[in-house]
Amino acid sequence: MTIIADVHSNAVVANIQPAEANLTVADSFKTELNTLVDEGYKYLVVSFDNVVYVDSSFLGALVSSLKYAISNKAEIVLSGLNKDIQNLFGLIRLDKAFKIYPTTTAALSAL
Repeated sequence: MTIIADVHSNAVVANIQPAEANLTVADSFKTELNTLVDEGYKYLVVSFDNVVYVDSSFLGALVSSLKYAISNKAEIVLSGLNKDIQNLFGLIRLDKAFKIYPTTTAALSAL
């Protein structure tokens, strides 16, 4: 299990568990996130609080899940990115594709 889902009133927080979000967990992450969309959740907060490293395969899985969510009228937002990951998202312009919040609480408050 790469995420632990924490259900809130009308949202689910997907806490990424491994500290290194890389090729070894990318496929299972995408499957688990897409399953949450299939279960009917329309607002998903992906928490990066535990993550210290992200590679391109994991980012690909994240973008793939975003496309899947959009096609199912759901929204994926991100929270808790550390400074390095935040800079990476800016560099590759993923900060334009995802709403990014400093904390999970802030993301849930934005509902």
